[in-house]
Amino acid sequence: MAQLVPPHHSEVVKPLSLPQGQRLEEHKRAEKLKKIPLNSRTVSDLLMLAMGAYTPLDGFMGHDDWRGSCLDMKLSSGAFWPIPITLSIEADLANSIRAEEEVALVDAESGEILAVMQVREKYAIDRSVEAEHVYRTTDPKHPGVAKLFQQGDVNLAGPVSVLSEGEYPVKYPKLYVRPAQSRAMFLQRGWSTVAAFQTRNPMHRSHEHLVKIAVEVSDGVFIHQVLGKLKAGDIPADVRTRAIQAMIDNYFRPETIIQAGYPIEMRYAGPREALLHALIRQNFGCSHLIVGRDHAGVGDYYGPYDSQRIFDQLWPGALATKPLKIDVTFYCRKCYGMATGKTCPHDPKYHISISGTEQRAMLSSNAEIPPEFSRPEVVAILKEYYAGLKSKSKA
Repeated sequence: MAQLVPPHHSEVVKPLSLPQGQRLEEHKRAEKLKKIPLNSRTVSDLLMLAMGAYTPLDGFMGHDDWRGSCLDMKLSSGAFWPIPITLSIEADLANSIRAEEEVALVDAESGEILAVMQVREKYAIDRSVEAEHVYRTTDPKHPGVAKLFQQGDVNLAGPVSVLSEGEYPVKYPKLYVRPAQSRAMFLQRGWSTVAAFQTRNPMHRSHEHLVKIAVEVSDGVFIHQVLGKLKAGDIPADVRTRAIQAMIDNYFRPETIIQAGYPIEMRYAGPREALLHALIRQNFGCSHLIVGRDHAGVGDYYGPYDSQRIFDQLWPGALATKPLKIDVTFYCRKCYGMATGKTCPHDPKYHISISGTEQRAMLSSNAEIPPEFSRPEVVAILKEYYAGLKSKSKA
């Protein structure tokens, strides 16, 4: 009988969404509460709490958990946690909130009431401490650090009851899969060992090769893509989904792959974010996370294999989900196929290096994308999208 890894420091996944039947009355009550605006990253974290992806958290972290997460990657309970999950607001608004007061959490962009929170604690943080430990830099050009330095001066902590998951369940009805659902899917297929593949890009040949290596050593692969806010120039989730599905349909055995998405917003925290991605996948039921070159990195803030090495620093029992560490992948003209730094003996002059950034540049300039770089079925979908962008810009 198939048996999955347990949820992180919990016997069961703990979604923080209220049952559907209770939401209407609670929403009416929330309308009378003080409104707390949330930026896109905090909305993303709230939705992750809602679906149970952040099990065992019951809401936004207090000071001790914030500090422990930054310095030691541990909550006050002793549970492993590599990145703080916090809610920040401006000091003037914080001063108007009483201890134990209930407040309504509102998406600042849409104005929708998403949750009710009981404020247990208000505290200030030293942003440089979080930047240095979580991001390994205080450079404001780093997108995660920039967002950290722009946040409000006061953090609110306390449990949340989520009333809405925003547009995601409607916009992505098949793709938006919660941890309880993914676990049921895996068990239905008889999977015990499941490797997760994190992506915010359409899959090119290097991605395909990583996933095929994982298929060989596991029961199946969970292609799990980012649905939260992306960087400028990134390809939208609906286009990416079709491109990934085209690759799955044409180049994988169907019983080995499940494609899904989740509402996280990338922090680009490199090694620490790789750990968070593994923790999240443990809650989804995955035994392994594929960790390739520069996982969750940005620019040159992290070494190419820092996100792999950080797993070796964990203490026993910190995480049940393990990294599946894979070397840099490329097409080798001498091997006549995809290879890695561990398998190919040939001179780099025979290698075709493949990256999402380069692929986007080629698509933007309408350059021909060779089959060694990306599958033709995938390229056709992406070219259609880029052609649409050009026609809009001319209109």
